[in-house]
Amino acid sequence: MDYQPIVGLEIHTELKTETKMFCSCKNNSSETRPNINICPICMGYPGTLPVINKEALLMVIKTGLALNCAVQDEIYFERKNYFYPDLPKGYQISQYKAPICKDGYLDIITSSKKRTTRIKIQRIHLEEDTAKLLHPEGKDYSLVDFNRAGIPLMELVTQPDIRSAKEARGFAQELQLILKYLGVSDADMEKGQMRIEVNISLLATSSRQPAASKKLGTKVEIKNLNSFLAVERAINYEAKRQEEILRRKGKVIQETRGWDNIRGETRTQRIKEESQDYRYFPEPDLPPLQLTNYKLQLTKTMPELPRRKRERIRKEYQLSNQEIEILIKNKELSNYFEKVISELQNWQGIEGISQSQLPSLVKLAVNYLETDLIGLIKERKRKVSDLKITPENFAELISIIWKKEVSSRAGKIILREMFDTGADPTYIIRKKDLKQVSDEKEIRELVEKVIKENPKAVKDYKKGKKNALQFLIGGVMRVTKGKTDPRITQKIVQEILIDLSKEV
Repeated sequence: MDYQPIVGLEIHTELKTETKMFCSCKNNSSETRPNINICPICMGYPGTLPVINKEALLMVIKTGLALNCAVQDEIYFERKNYFYPDLPKGYQISQYKAPICKDGYLDIITSSKKRTTRIKIQRIHLEEDTAKLLHPEGKDYSLVDFNRAGIPLMELVTQPDIRSAKEARGFAQELQLILKYLGVSDADMEKGQMRIEVNISLLATSSRQPAASKKLGTKVEIKNLNSFLAVERAINYEAKRQEEILRRKGKVIQETRGWDNIRGETRTQRIKEESQDYRYFPEPDLPPLQLTNYKLQLTKTMPELPRRKRERIRKEYQLSNQEIEILIKNKELSNYFEKVISELQNWQGIEGISQSQLPSLVKLAVNYLETDLIGLIKERKRKVSDLKITPENFAELISIIWKKEVSSRAGKIILREMFDTGADPTYIIRKKDLKQVSDEKEIRELVEKVIKENPKAVKDYKKGKKNALQFLIGGVMRVTKGKTDPRITQKIVQEILIDLSKEV
């Protein structure tokens, strides 16, 4: 008998609001000092009253619209009751019966890049985050940091439509990208701004079994997944663990398990609670909300989302899937790229650039963006928003390299100088004397000089040693500090060597 993993995801995302969900305390996930952004409301003091954060509400509606959800006309908040040290009130203000969004979907491309898979979304609701427990190593106590308590937390629950670890990872990655494009969250998993829980069971399948007899197994929840790789590894491990139990005729227990990233395994935490265990009831201190007007306003102002941007960039610039993904995964980089291309398009007819030549310019711009510029950003630990290079200056450099006014080697030197100083490329070329020598007469004189100074290399070439040719080309490039046009240099070196080989 074979088994098919049946997976659903619960994804919690901290929203990028100025203040917390029900009070005016600052929402600052980068704060390292404990218990700084707190007040009587988020600390759960008796007699305090919550006030709904409108900004957080709008962010959830915007997310629902981006994910093809039905945004409800009326919603209300509820109390989810449970006791835990990180929950100061003894309950969490959340939603259960009346979530903000329902019945959506997200289409993802499978790893083969050929097939689209639709993952249905059951619900998206809004709640407050809990505090953070700290467990000092070697100590027999835990500490509580309440800075996170009350931060707006959006929870998305998928239907059990996912059939592999790779699909789960693909869904989570695409969702993270959409959240960043919407500006509702940075969704940084390392900082805990996006947290993923997996619900997994196995479906017993066999080609010999009728469809009606195929039975879905017991569901297990996996927590503590703080990276996309951990999601993929945890699903693969848990599917294998459950399959081994079933093959031994054992019984899978419905429980919550934690993921041990070091050991690469899931471990039992507690028996899984059901919704009735939380004793949900409407939050008496918050009134129901009408969302119709908000929904209509946000529908008109939705930004371009990753899937549509992929299609447009592919159509407009004829880039490969790999090139497109590098741009799409960094919204700031893709916006910068499009500003660069806009500058190049504006130069048609002025800078000697025709419409037919634009694709080669675009390709060159992509190459320098995705290799040299990204390399510098990573090396210096900067962001695209920190760049001193204006799109106009970057476009100017690309056109200079494309017209062979400088060599590709000089182009890298110029780009590094631009990155550090923000100076325009023409100024750097003059300052460092990097203009490429393309005059054939001038290059021929230099080549003849280098050949005259290296008679052994000429003899080696006559004996059939082809590496002598590269040695002499390299000699010319060293003398000129890489300023001669490599293509013209090679042509002239070959011509002179062929003539010398004919001499008796």
